[in-house]
Formats: sequence, C-alpha cells, structure tokens
Amino acid sequence: MASGEGKKSGEGKKSGEGKKPNANAKGGGGKKKEVKKETGLGLSYKKEDNFGEWYSEVCVNGEMIEYYDISGCYILRPWTMAVWETMQTFFDAEIKKMKIKNCYFPLFVSPGVLQKEKDHIEGFAPEVAWVTKSGQSDLEVPIAIRPTSETVMYPYYSKWIRGHRDLPLRLNQWCNVVRWEFSHPTPFIRSREFLWQEGHTAFATKEEADTEVLEILELYRRVYEEYLAIPVIKGKKSELEKFAGGYYTTSVEAFIPNTGRGIQGATSHCLGQNFAKMFDITFENEKGEKAMVWQNSWAYSTRTIGVMIMVHGDDKGLVMPPKVASVQIIVVPVPFKDADTQAIFDACDATVKTLNEAGFRAEADLRDNYSPGWKYSHWEMKGVPLRIEIGPKDLANKQVRTVRRDNSAKVDIPMVDLVEQVKAMLDNIQQNLFDVAKQKRDACIKTVRTWNEFIEALGQKKMILAPWCDEMEVEKDVKARTKGETGAAKTLCAPFHQPDLEGVSCFVTGKPAKKWSYWGRSY
Repeated sequence: MASGEGKKSGEGKKSGEGKKPNANAKGGGGKKKEVKKETGLGLSYKKEDNFGEWYSEVCVNGEMIEYYDISGCYILRPWTMAVWETMQTFFDAEIKKMKIKNCYFPLFVSPGVLQKEKDHIEGFAPEVAWVTKSGQSDLEVPIAIRPTSETVMYPYYSKWIRGHRDLPLRLNQWCNVVRWEFSHPTPFIRSREFLWQEGHTAFATKEEADTEVLEILELYRRVYEEYLAIPVIKGKKSELEKFAGGYYTTSVEAFIPNTGRGIQGATSHCLGQNFAKMFDITFENEKGEKAMVWQNSWAYSTRTIGVMIMVHGDDKGLVMPPKVASVQIIVVPVPFKDADTQAIFDACDATVKTLNEAGFRAEADLRDNYSPGWKYSHWEMKGVPLRIEIGPKDLANKQVRTVRRDNSAKVDIPMVDLVEQVKAMLDNIQQNLFDVAKQKRDACIKTVRTWNEFIEALGQKKMILAPWCDEMEVEKDVKARTKGETGAAKTLCAPFHQPDLEGVSCFVTGKPAKKWSYWGRSY
C-alpha cells in the first residue's frame, strides 16, 4: 500500500505543481532582495511524517519528473536522464567487456507468441496493454505492447541458433516497456512505462549460464553501491517469488527504513531450458547430437532512481550522490552592497572553468534576479552535492567557501588547493552517503526464530532474517496471515551468505530449517 502513499494527492493536485508560479513570481519582479525570494521553495511534507507525500513532492520540486495527463506515466526531466545515462555508460561498457552486444527488437508482440509460455504470460497477463484499433478500424488481431521481451526475441533465437558454433548468443537492449499497473502508481517505483535494459543470453551449458547470472548480479550490486551509494543484499528468490516461467531468480534487494519496506533493486534470472522447449531453441552439439540451450535474462530499470531518492532524500529535497549527479558543484556569487560584483562573477566563472577542466561537472548560478539565499534553497532542493560560495571576503583571501549537501559542513579552502580538495570532498560525500544508508539499513535488520518475534519485528517495520523450511505453502500462509492495510509480508531473498543452520527450526512450522531468508513488506 505504501508504494503509492501520497499518490492520491500526486495524481490529483500534483504535489509540486506550485513550484512554477512561485519561481516565476520570484523571478519576474527583478527586485534584488525581495524577502519573498526566501520562501515558497521548501517542501510542505516531512520525510518522517508523511513519506508518500514527501516523495511525490521531492520528485517534482527537485525537477526529476513532471506528472503527465495519463495516470501512471511521468515525464523524465534532464535531471533524471543524467543519472540514468551515467549508470547506462557504466553498465554498457561492462557488458561489452563480457562480449554482450546491443540490439533492438520491436515494441509490439503478437498474441500467439506472447501466450506460448503459459506460466510466463500468466505472471504478466493483468499488466499487458493491447493495441486494438488503427484509426477508426478495429484490428483483426489485437497486438500487445511488450511488458518484457522474452517472447518477442526467442522465436528469432530459434532461427539464429543452429549449431554449437552459434553459441553463446548474448544480446542486450536498452528500451522502454509498458506494464499497465492499476494500483498506486508511484514515480520511478511503479509506473506504466519505464526505461530499462534487458539482457537475453543463450548458452550450450548450465555452468556457463550460472556463471553469467552471478557476473551480472555483481554489476547490479556495483550500480547500487558504487554509483547510487545504496547498500543491497544479493540473494536468491523463493519459488513463489521467482520470475514467471524461469528456473531460478537472483536479485539485489534494497530497504527503505522510513516505510519498513524492501525493494527489489534488479534481477538476474536463469531461465533454464523452459523457454528453449517452448520456442524450440536447439543446437547440434560437438557430438552431432541435438541439444537445448540454457538461457538467462536480466534487467534493471529507472526504478533504481526512485530507490536513490527514497534512501538519500531529506526535508530539504534531493540528495544526489556525486558519481551520478548531473551537476556535482554549484558555484554561487555572494555580492554584498558596494562589492565589486563583476570581480566576484569573474571569480565564479574562473572557478567553474578550473573545475570543469579537472573533469568535474560544475556550473555557476549567476542569475541576478534571485538572492543567494534563494539559490541555496533551490540547489539544495535539487540535491547538488557541493556548493561553493564566493563573496568579497573570499575574493580578498583568495579562497572559496564550500558547503556540503549531505551534512551541511562548511569549509573555507584556498583557491590554489581547489581541485585537490573538491575531489577529496566529493569522494568523502559519496562514501558518507553509503555509510549512513548502510547504518540506517542495518539498524532495521532483525534476526528472529519464532512466529511471535516475527510479528513483533514486522510491526516495527523491520527487514527480518528468519529460518524457514523453504515450502511454498508456508510462504503463502505467512502472506495470508500478515495481510493488512499495509500489505502482506513475503520473502525478499535468501542471502548468498547464510548463517549456520545446524539445529535451527523453521519460524512458522517448527520443522528443520532449510535456509535463512529475508522477509518483510515490499514495494
């Protein structure tokens, strides 16, 4: 339920709608120091008090998204696309090292092909959008819009793979997919159209497929931990939660302490030979025998950006990790009365030039119709990691004042040390964001061994590590017994690093436990 907390307001009144008139009102008058300039930029909701409303407002006021006139669809603004492109550049280079090649398949799927893998389509059926008309005429056969591309691609894998020399076949596409979600659309987290990459690979052996699953999962961990500064847990999904039609699913799982919800960060599936059977993807092996391929599929989407906002954002707005921030440093002139404004502006330009030449993404805000205070609030709302202020005193002392977004620490640094000190600060901000997020996440993890302990921890919004017998009926039972207004608890993943199981019983049935799994409510 909480995934869409605040979407009622978000869809109707559009939490950030007020921003444009405010901004225009402030800018329009052109008066230098109007008191109004300092107001109207803050958030109406606090993260602790009303997370759903706070999240909607941060997404809009931070200029990540704009609401669109079709519910569940959002405009991704340049501030968002810069983050996506940074992750894309990293991931794309890494998969190319693995000899995975990019391609592009059509958006449309014929019903016959879509329905070929029964379990798979049953998993997606409620979310599939259909094209039924062309102009005013009804189409003879409706056409589906891809919710994912297994059934789009695999008929052609069958055509292209003939012998063992055609393997492995390793393709990836960067594209959009449509899943017609009806419950609680939430920017980035649950939307009807989103951007993602989806990899689809075929191998001669299970061993090769298993190896790739984990290599890709490690790249997803790096996207979250190294770029977005979000701690994640690597693990395997339960049979109930695995990808529909797949053999097994691995994932990286994040956690949102404010809502006490887990969130699936990205998935790497081994599809086994199920789809090969359905789509007749066979090859002649080295012995001249006919064999079926082993397949994987793996994806991460713009959901990653929503997780970043939820984890790091605060009551002043977005907090962007330096590695993915569109602007890493904003330089603001602070001219006092009778100061040499031009000299200060020149110093700002020179500072930006020095930083840009050193490889940083830096900009100066030289707009003269906004006060410095208004600019501070504006760039804090947009989450820029580091602010540099230059006033007459700084000019005289050949220094700049730096202010960190993550902890508001202010430090004066000499111009001669600018590049070196800024680099150290940005590295420190990146690490600090991760450390603080990990500390908060770890404080929410609770290990339990009994049903009563489990229920208590669930009530405290914890991410629960519990031993269980790994039976699907038991997981269904837990879901049924915990169903409430805030949604049912389920397994998030069984972590790869397993605590000792000797003599440990299932927290539900008391039978010998077969694995430890993380449980909780989730998005």
